[in-house]
Amino acid sequence: MTDPHAIQPSELDQLPDRDPEETAEWQASLDAVAEAAGPHRAAYLMRRTLERAEGNGIALPKLLETDYVNTIPTPAEPAVPGDEALEARITAWNRWNAAAMVTRGSKHGVGGHIATFASAAWLYEVGFNHFFHGKEGDGSGDQLYIQGHASPGIYARAFLDGRLDETHLDNFRQEAGGSGLPSYPHPRRLPWLWEFPTVSMGLGPLSAIYQARFNRYLTHRGIKDLSSSHVWAFLGDGEMDEPEAMAAISLAAREELDNLTFVINCNLQRLDGPVRANFKIVQELEGRFRGAGWNVVKSLWGTAWDELFALDTTGALVRRLREVPDAQLQTYQTRDAAYIREDFFGKDPALAQMAQLLSDDKILECFHLSRGGHEARKVYAAYRAALAHKGAPTVILAQTVKGFTLGTGFASKNANHQMKKLTVDEFKTMRDLLELPIPDSDFADGTVPYGRPGADSPEVRYLQERRAALGGPAPARRVHPVAPLPAPADKAFAAFDKGSGSQNVATTMAFVRLVKDLVRDKETGKRWVPIVPDEARTFGMESLFPSLGIYSPKGQTYEPVDRDQLMYYKEAENGQILNEGITEAGSMADFIAAASSYSTHGEPMIPFYIFYSMFGWQRTADQMWQLGDQLGRGFLIGATAGRTTLTGEGLQHADGHSPAIAATNPAALTYDPAFAYEIAVIVKDGLRRMYGQPAPGEDQDVFYYLTVYNEPLPQPAKPALQGVDEAIVKGLYRFNTAESAGLSPAANAPRIQLLGSGTAIHWALDAQRLLAEEWGVAADVWSATSWGELRRDAMEADAALLRGEDRVPYVRQALQGAEGPVLAVSDYMRQVPDQIAQWVEQDYTSLGTDGFGLSDTRDAARRHFGVDAQSIVVAALAQLARRGEVQATAVKEARERYGL
Repeated sequence: MTDPHAIQPSELDQLPDRDPEETAEWQASLDAVAEAAGPHRAAYLMRRTLERAEGNGIALPKLLETDYVNTIPTPAEPAVPGDEALEARITAWNRWNAAAMVTRGSKHGVGGHIATFASAAWLYEVGFNHFFHGKEGDGSGDQLYIQGHASPGIYARAFLDGRLDETHLDNFRQEAGGSGLPSYPHPRRLPWLWEFPTVSMGLGPLSAIYQARFNRYLTHRGIKDLSSSHVWAFLGDGEMDEPEAMAAISLAAREELDNLTFVINCNLQRLDGPVRANFKIVQELEGRFRGAGWNVVKSLWGTAWDELFALDTTGALVRRLREVPDAQLQTYQTRDAAYIREDFFGKDPALAQMAQLLSDDKILECFHLSRGGHEARKVYAAYRAALAHKGAPTVILAQTVKGFTLGTGFASKNANHQMKKLTVDEFKTMRDLLELPIPDSDFADGTVPYGRPGADSPEVRYLQERRAALGGPAPARRVHPVAPLPAPADKAFAAFDKGSGSQNVATTMAFVRLVKDLVRDKETGKRWVPIVPDEARTFGMESLFPSLGIYSPKGQTYEPVDRDQLMYYKEAENGQILNEGITEAGSMADFIAAASSYSTHGEPMIPFYIFYSMFGWQRTADQMWQLGDQLGRGFLIGATAGRTTLTGEGLQHADGHSPAIAATNPAALTYDPAFAYEIAVIVKDGLRRMYGQPAPGEDQDVFYYLTVYNEPLPQPAKPALQGVDEAIVKGLYRFNTAESAGLSPAANAPRIQLLGSGTAIHWALDAQRLLAEEWGVAADVWSATSWGELRRDAMEADAALLRGEDRVPYVRQALQGAEGPVLAVSDYMRQVPDQIAQWVEQDYTSLGTDGFGLSDTRDAARRHFGVDAQSIVVAALAQLARRGEVQATAVKEARERYGL
């Protein structure tokens, strides 16, 4: 029979044992404890031994889970400074007003969430009273990522503070009138209060990590010392199921971001029911964060539990708490003492004996009310521990009850996320529980009153004094008055005006060359933040490695394998490039932090994030909306763009739609430049608008999306046309005519206008030649640098017309008098050029790359989609034939000639 205690073959066999006899003695001791005192005692001793080893610096694998108890025991908790009674009263007013605001709004059918803030109130209040630094002190203050569904509580506190009035609260979720409050944290809608939009769940934790990391980046680069700023992210336990929520926790630990604290409100419920019905979410999260290298602080039980733990001389209580699944804990919250005695205590003789010493009231106090996240002292101890810990970020797992203080109809009910209001009787019960001085007479006509002690009341004075001591109101967004950045020298932009001659240059490379010149600018060069997700070599950016360096808080602790090469891989503590590895989400979070640095830190930075265009708006579009919501500024560069230009890569890399998706975002200015000089003009104008002097009426809080291509082609010189730069920015100009192209059409030749964007303009130019030489048709070629901006301008003209203003869309002005029909073509689905169709007076049709991509050569792919030069010729002839300007037989003849 096999000895169950014998060491089984494992990796331990590979380790030399210098003293097998001593090893056997240790194993025998463990066996003896297990046999004499039971396996639980043996496990306890092993845990304590491992903890001692870790404390003494002995390298051992870490324990990933601890018992289901508080990390900080009650005797070790520091006293909460200040007036705890006043803080409890302030919290009570905020609870009341948050619930009243949502309930009053429900009469208008606008909804709202009550239960989340009810569970998390103390998590916020302790921070506001003692930890969160405002922006009126030194530095930038702290950055607060507020859980979206808790926004009513934040509004309630701003109301108590005097920053909001009853009109604001009565217009919660009713913004059209101008004095309303957005449903969730939203800088674009309430820019003086909210810094970070967080309700798209999962993006808050991801952004918080990269914000903390960007703070270190700015410090290490000498831009601004942010060593006193701390990032706090308030999250839901259900939210942590989002892939983005956990995506970067290893980065935070690897780079030792002890300027970051996650506070996870573990009320054990998500929107429909328990987060982990049959398991334990707190234990799961502890294991994942500990495994990633975070410091974990659990604040699970309130002081009422101290008596129970003191009676637990056998460890039976701790064992039972560890094994009860979350959904059953939630059930205990709603059941009477008899049920809890039978189901919880009755499972173990030692616990049954303990229960005999407990009154029903004591059992209900513990299981219904007493949680670590509901006691200021417990929360304060956790926050103090988080700030004291160095060398790693901290996550606080605070257990709460969803719907706490809202009454038995709310607390721990599966449906409470969708419950929008309390009855008057429920409010009166809540009032009595919170001991608020609101008389019954205030409930006029069944309307719930707001509660607000006078401006000179002890509560309001205390709240304002605490915030003044911590650096002013929070949360708060500030746009610091900074001078516009000086424009870079024209030389960098003018270098592209003369073209590339006979040299073939892809527009991706043209953009990189432009940036290489701009980062050398003495005034603004240091403010560029190049961001790339492990594709720098794909985009020809490796030459920036040795000159700018790749940011690493560790510098470069090794000798790079290519050190003897000119473009070697150089990391540096003050490196300028953010090379994030294979994470578009992380790179985009970097971009957001840099793009909003002008407001967060009063330091305008110029980020450009270059990526495979297919993996931008398709893969991380949610973050691009977040960027717009956060009023970010910068350049997104969709490289290797288009559906047919990335030879051989195929469907998953073939972007035929990103400009269409980008055009849906009001903050995105989307350009598809064809030539290097167009890129220079657009970037120059973007720098002026976002960082210099915007023109009257121009929104400065925008970002640019440029698609650039990897197809090397000759770059022409900028046409000597009056106003060409302005036309490039507006989105359309005539690149040439049949005559200026030297094609010498007949005087009465049929004429057509070919509009092309991006790489497609080269097919249009080839088609222009074929139409003239083989079919006697004169074609003019136009560069459509931005279908989206043309559409935006036209829509604004339509809106102006409704206001009684006579305004002609630019696209109509540009094409005015152009003879013949219009044929538009791009390397994208037809929906992209069709954005302008309704405003073009001429007959209009388009070609595009609708459908799935495929792997092949560029020529074969273009023939497949019907956008190559020959397909353009056939489509042009078909348009002209419908107008009677060429013979219908010409279309059939062209199809046969070109093998279509």
